[in-house]
Amino acid sequence: MTAKKNVTEIENKLDKTNENVDYDDLISAAGECGRYQILLFFSTFPFYIFGVFVYFSQMFMTEVSPNHWCRIPELENLTALQRRDLGVPKDENARFGYSQCSMYAANWTEVLTTTQMPDTTWNTVPCQYGWEFNETEIPYPTISSDFEWVCDKNSYQATAQSIFFVGSILGGFIIGWVADRFGRVPAAVISNILGCAGGVASIFAQNLIQFSAARFVMGMAYDNCMIMAYLLIIEYVAPKYRTVLANLSFAIFYSLIVTVFPWIILACGHWKTIGLVTSLPLALALVTPFYLPESPRWLLSKGRVDEAVNKILVIGRINKKEIPPKLIEQFKLSAANAKEEQSESCLEILKRPVMRKIFILVCIEFMCCTIVFDGLVRSIGQLDFDFFMSFSLVSFTECPSMIIVAFVMDCLGRRWLTIIVMVISCVFCILTVFASGIQSVIFAVIARFAVNMSYSAAMQWAAELLPTSVRGSGVSIVHICGYVATVLSPYIVYLKEYVYWLPLIVVGSVAGLGALVALGLPETARKDMPHTFDDAEELAKNQKLWTLPFLEMKKQKNSEVNECFESEL
Repeated sequence: MTAKKNVTEIENKLDKTNENVDYDDLISAAGECGRYQILLFFSTFPFYIFGVFVYFSQMFMTEVSPNHWCRIPELENLTALQRRDLGVPKDENARFGYSQCSMYAANWTEVLTTTQMPDTTWNTVPCQYGWEFNETEIPYPTISSDFEWVCDKNSYQATAQSIFFVGSILGGFIIGWVADRFGRVPAAVISNILGCAGGVASIFAQNLIQFSAARFVMGMAYDNCMIMAYLLIIEYVAPKYRTVLANLSFAIFYSLIVTVFPWIILACGHWKTIGLVTSLPLALALVTPFYLPESPRWLLSKGRVDEAVNKILVIGRINKKEIPPKLIEQFKLSAANAKEEQSESCLEILKRPVMRKIFILVCIEFMCCTIVFDGLVRSIGQLDFDFFMSFSLVSFTECPSMIIVAFVMDCLGRRWLTIIVMVISCVFCILTVFASGIQSVIFAVIARFAVNMSYSAAMQWAAELLPTSVRGSGVSIVHICGYVATVLSPYIVYLKEYVYWLPLIVVGSVAGLGALVALGLPETARKDMPHTFDDAEELAKNQKLWTLPFLEMKKQKNSEVNECFESEL
C-alpha cells in the first residue's frame, strides 16, 4: 500500500511541471530499500569492527587486577597466598581486607626460620620492590601491570583515557571538516589511518607521556572511523527506513564484535599484541574508495548534481527500478533553482531563544547518555564477577536493545522512550552498588540495556531537531559535547579509589538528570524534519507533554475514516 502511494505521489509531481523534486523523491523512484541498499549495508561491516577496536582496546590494554599487593623478593619460595598473608598488613577498610600499597618491614630471613607468622607490631613501609597481581582476574600483562600504574600511580589509567578522548574532540573538528569539504569516504579513510598509526605507536610506549601521546592520535579516530560509514547508509535509504536500518547496523554488526571482543583480547595474551591486533586492521580502510560510494547528498551540497544523479541511476539499475527521465529533469531543475541555504551559520542557533534552549538541552542530553554509557563500560571491573564474561554479557545488550529501538522509537517517541529508559538505567545503576556476584551483573546488564536505547534515540533526535542549513555542523557540535563528556567519565570511575560505590551512584544520578532534560525537548517522531529555523521553532512550540506518537496515529486514522464516511454520505 505504501509503495503504491509513493508511486502515485511521484506521478503527481511529474504532472506538475513547476513541482519541486528533491533527493528523497529520486531515492523513492530508484528503490527505497532494495538490493543496492542491502549490499551497501553489509559492506559497512568492517567499519563497526574498527569502531570497537578503537573504543575498547585501551580499556583492555590498561586494565589492572584490583587484587594486588607488594612484592617481597625474600618470600618468593612461598605460595602467593602465603606471601600476601605474611608480608602484607591487614586492612579491614580495604576491598580485599589487606593493604595494597604497603608491606611489613621485617628481617624475613629470621621470620622464615621461626614462626612464619605476621606480627602486627612490625613497622610498615610503602611497597619497595614492585607489586604482585592476581593473574586469575587479568591473565595477561597489561601496560599498567608492566609499569606498575597502581597506588600513587593509580590515576594514570584515567589520565591516559581522558587524553584519548581529548584527541577525539580534535578529531571531531578535523574529520568533520574533511567530511564536509572532501566527502564521507575520504573522512572514513583518514580517521582509520590515524587510528592505525596511533595504535601501533602505543606498543612502543615506555611511560605515561608516550602512551598518552599515542592514544591521543588514536582518539582522533574515535567515532569517526565508524560513523562516516553509518552516515552513508542512512543517506542512501528513504526517510521511513532510516530508523530501522540505522539501528540494525549497531544491533547486528557492532553488538556482534563487542560481544566477542574480550575473547579476542584473551587470545592475544599481551597488551602489545592487543595494540597490534586492534590497530593494523584499520589500515584496510585504504581500499574504501574502491568499493564504498560517496554520499549523493554530499555531492548535491557541493553542486555536483550530475554525479549525484549517476549514483541514483546505479541504485535504480541494481534495484531493477526505472527512474522516469522527466523526474530526473525536474530534479536537476529544482537543484539549479535551489537557494543557498547552507550559508547560514551555527551562530544563528544561539541568536534565537527557542533554538538556543533546544540546542543546549540536546547537547546536555547527549552528554548524559555518553557519560552513563561510558561509565557503565568502565565500571565492569567493579562487578564481583569474571571481568571478561561480565563484559560480554553487558555488551550483548546492544543487539536486543537496538532491535527494540528500531521498531519502537517511532511509536513511543524520542521523548518518552528516553525518559523511561534513563529512569530504568538510573535505578539499576544504584541497585548494582548493593548487589554482588551474578546479581550485580544482571543489574548492570539492565542498566546498560536501557542506556543503549537512550543513546541511540539521542543520536537521531539531535539530527531531527535542527534545521537543514545547520544540521551537519550542529550535529557535529552535539557529538563533540559527547566527547567532552567522555573526558570526565574515566575520572568518575576513578572515584572508586576514594569511595568504592561512588562511581555507580554518580553514573545513576547522571542518568536521572538525562530523564529530566528529555522532558524539555520537543517530540520529533513521525514529523517532518525542519528545513528552516522557523520550521524548527514551530516544531518546538506546538508540543504537548503527554502526547504519544502511536496515539496521534490512531486519532489521525480515525479522523481519516470519519472524513471518508462523511464524504460517502
